[in-house]
Amino acid sequence: MTPTSYAFGIVSAVLVLLVVIELLRRHRLRERHAIWWLVAGTLALIVGVFPDLLSWAAGLVGIEVPINLTFFVSIGVLFLVCLQHSAELTRLESKTRTLAEKTSLQEVEIRSLRERMDAADAASARPQPVRVTRRDD
Repeated sequence: MTPTSYAFGIVSAVLVLLVVIELLRRHRLRERHAIWWLVAGTLALIVGVFPDLLSWAAGLVGIEVPINLTFFVSIGVLFLVCLQHSAELTRLESKTRTLAEKTSLQEVEIRSLRERMDAADAASARPQPVRVTRRDD
């Protein structure tokens, strides 16, 4: 690889880390979602600074072409990100269903209370019959 490609890899990794940190700082990204992106950016930076480390790790695992290890690790990180998002989506769907059910029950209760109030108002607005009592003297 040429020095330009190494520099491009290092700059790209630093840029990813800076973007993730900035998103965290502005509260656009939550910490639990940023962890995998920080791991990926850090690994990319380490491999960019020490390119022989990738060849060593590929040999250690038994992969002949070091870039294949990069692809494998990248796919693994993306798999974990998808798994984390799927778990959170499932949890949020459950919460949404529970909130919808509670809201429906409250609406039914409010409607029932309004009907009782309307009935009570109508009864009090109706003129009451006057009772005449007679006294026998």
